[in-house]
Amino acid sequence: MAITFKQMVAEARENVPGISSAEAREKINANPDTFVIDVQDAKDAGACGLIPSSVNISLGMLAIRADLELPEHLREPRLADRNRPVLVTCGAGGQASLGAYLLKKMGFTDVAYIDGGTAAWKAAGFDVE
Repeated sequence: MAITFKQMVAEARENVPGISSAEAREKINANPDTFVIDVQDAKDAGACGLIPSSVNISLGMLAIRADLELPEHLREPRLADRNRPVLVTCGAGGQASLGAYLLKKMGFTDVAYIDGGTAAWKAAGFDVE
């Protein structure tokens, strides 16, 4: 049975926590090792700005970059530690929840998505690049 993007997002949100922009900012400030990933496609990333220190890894490449069994040149070294805090964002939050759920299924223990994505971060008055 085929499912829609909206249904996939709903499933992801049932399985990983979403946090507000204010909570995300507190988490980043409390632990500078928190890895913030923007999962938008490269051509779309930054349309509403990027959260400072975030890294763009598209949703389509996230599983590859996080897979420890693939050759090292394909991986993102900052995703090697499954206990590292990770926050996932995108423009509005839908893709971010999918990315966070994917990382949870890959064994990440401290992963969440920013509810409302970078648009909500910016609307909260927080800096973007």
